[in-house]
Amino acid sequence: MSLFQRVLFATLITLAFSGQAFSHPQPQGKIIAANNLYPQIKMETNKGVIIVELNRVKAPIAVNNFINYVISGEYNNTIFHRVIIDFVVQGGGYDPNHIPRKNGDEIYNESGNGLKNEIGTIAMARQNDPHSATRQFYFNVGDNTSLDPGRNWGYTVFGHVTFGEELLMQMSEVETDFNEDLNLDDVPVEPLILIKATLMPEDYVHEG
Repeated sequence: MSLFQRVLFATLITLAFSGQAFSHPQPQGKIIAANNLYPQIKMETNKGVIIVELNRVKAPIAVNNFINYVISGEYNNTIFHRVIIDFVVQGGGYDPNHIPRKNGDEIYNESGNGLKNEIGTIAMARQNDPHSATRQFYFNVGDNTSLDPGRNWGYTVFGHVTFGEELLMQMSEVETDFNEDLNLDDVPVEPLILIKATLMPEDYVHEG
């Protein structure tokens, strides 16, 4: 290889990596609590309190997306509409009258961040398109390795429960049925309501 060819090759490699860096998606919307790498969210439900610690280091896009919904009050008075024992407790998309809440922009899939869909974690729900997550989220109430990435995209885990895991397990065991309004199976017969979600101060310590 001539000197010219070596220089050209090196230049192309540099441009490729530079382009890759510049094209990597960044968090959308207002950056909230930017200096807090592990923000805590307090979820007050009609069954009790759940505290979630988010992981901005591993999933900055999903975390900022979630926090924007939290501070805008978009998760207040919503239901957990999909509950499957040993699998997931999913919510964030509908109010207690089964009316869908407005979706924001779809976000980039960060499922390759090393976090696993293990029991007690929180992750982004999505459609078949790997980059279609908006506002719905779910708690893993089992070790769901099938939701982790392999040769295909997985589902982005972006935090874990630090308080209320026992409550979450109880929620996963409620009676469910087909719901005509939602045209969905696995809907709790007695509504599970997320009354309020709050971003807590950086030094917050929950005393349950």
